Amino acid sequence: MTIVQITTDGREPFREYNKTQPWFGAAPEALLQGFSQLPEVSIHVVSCTQRPMVASPRKLANNIWFHSLHVPKLGWMRTGFQGCVRSVRRKLRELQPDIVHGQGTERECALSAVFSGFRNVLTMHGNARSIARINRALPLSYWWLAARLESLALSRTQGVFCNSLFTKSEVKSTVPRTWLVPNALRLPFFDLPRAPSVESLPILLNIGVIQQRKQQLELLHEAIKWRKLGCAFKLRFIGVLDKNSSYAEAFGEEIIKLQKEGWVEHVYKMDCQQIISALDQSAALIHVPKEEAFGLVVAEAIARGCRVFGFDIGGMSEICRGTKSEGLIKFGNWKELGKQILEWLNQKFGRDEAGAMEMRSRYHPAVVAQKHLEIYRELTRTRL
Repeated sequence: MTIVQITTDGREPFREYNKTQPWFGAAPEALLQGFSQLPEVSIHVVSCTQRPMVASPRKLANNIWFHSLHVPKLGWMRTGFQGCVRSVRRKLRELQPDIVHGQGTERECALSAVFSGFRNVLTMHGNARSIARINRALPLSYWWLAARLESLALSRTQGVFCNSLFTKSEVKSTVPRTWLVPNALRLPFFDLPRAPSVESLPILLNIGVIQQRKQQLELLHEAIKWRKLGCAFKLRFIGVLDKNSSYAEAFGEEIIKLQKEGWVEHVYKMDCQQIISALDQSAALIHVPKEEAFGLVVAEAIARGCRVFGFDIGGMSEICRGTKSEGLIKFGNWKELGKQILEWLNQKFGRDEAGAMEMRSRYHPAVVAQKHLEIYRELTRTRL
């Protein structure tokens, strides 16, 4: 079976055109790690870039090929990604795949899949229409446009892989078929030995791009209240800070003032192994977004034995089911969230080893990739 995965090469949105190795989002990368363990399938990864890459590997694994397609700037969002769609169609005529899988509806991947001329499915990593509603996106803004292009893609696909019940509820009335399939976690979250903690105080960790939707500034203000109640801890934020965002700017100013006190810090960016080490040294992850499709960072934290505290948003409660992190707080109830965290810290917190094993059984790349393959085979037996 020949399968095409259309996904974003991270070198494109970060403008790292001089790098020789492609990199992908955490969920697509983990899925590819799972596919590399299924020699009976041939996987072709197709990604578009606005500039020609200096170099790219021909293969990512024994059964995984990589194709980088140069699409000039005019062919991107300003024209509804028509340049990407046409470039991908040409490549797929060469590859003649059995299934085309568009990874994500926020950019060009979904439209390239549904207009490919081949049997296609989509994965919803984020819900552009939901994000546009929450942000009250203005006409012609990025999320306003992304929401409309997402609706177009959903109307033309054969089915959608939903990473949570929340995502399924967002699309079930729009598409002919849905499958509830979670995102996979990358292999190092299961395979790397745990790094011992070297901190004397418990670390509370928050991971994510610094933006209003993730509510890091609100979390910081709540943590100040917790400290005044006499609870000792360190609060560490990991996430890219958008210098063009007034919210991120306000967060950065607060961090600069508070870092002098020694209990809070912000790290701009970490790679996969650094994040794993940070989780291993932390007592808990606090995740409090306004909108969340799945909550991959929540599963990653539990896979390393961390306790998770947060609001019951998107797929988070599904991830936490059967672990010590069950019982997430109703969205917006900061007072109850703080009470739960402080009580746990006072009870001499411990790690969640059983939860880590549960994550392996659900979200290991081999498990998730096998589920994908079963659905692909099912689809190839049905008429277009």
